[in-house]
Amino acid sequence: MRKTLTNAQWKRIEHLLPGKATDRGVTAADNRLFVEAVLWIACTGAPWRDLPSDCGPWNSVYQRFARWSRSGGVATGF
Repeated sequence: MRKTLTNAQWKRIEHLLPGKATDRGVTAADNRLFVEAVLWIACTGAPWRDLPSDCGPWNSVYQRFARWSRSGGVATGF
């Protein structure tokens, strides 16, 4: 999968995601990969089941996105 975010872009948003080392609870395995996967879905319009395997299991990524969305972490129009 081609990367969408530059390192500079990632640095600007990485602190906004849950699961970072400074958060209570479990630290996310790879927040950047998660964001890249969500961007891939948004840009391609593909169903979650078509997510490239190098993004991780599609259902795990979808479940994380759904939890994030329900918590208000995602803009309404995303």
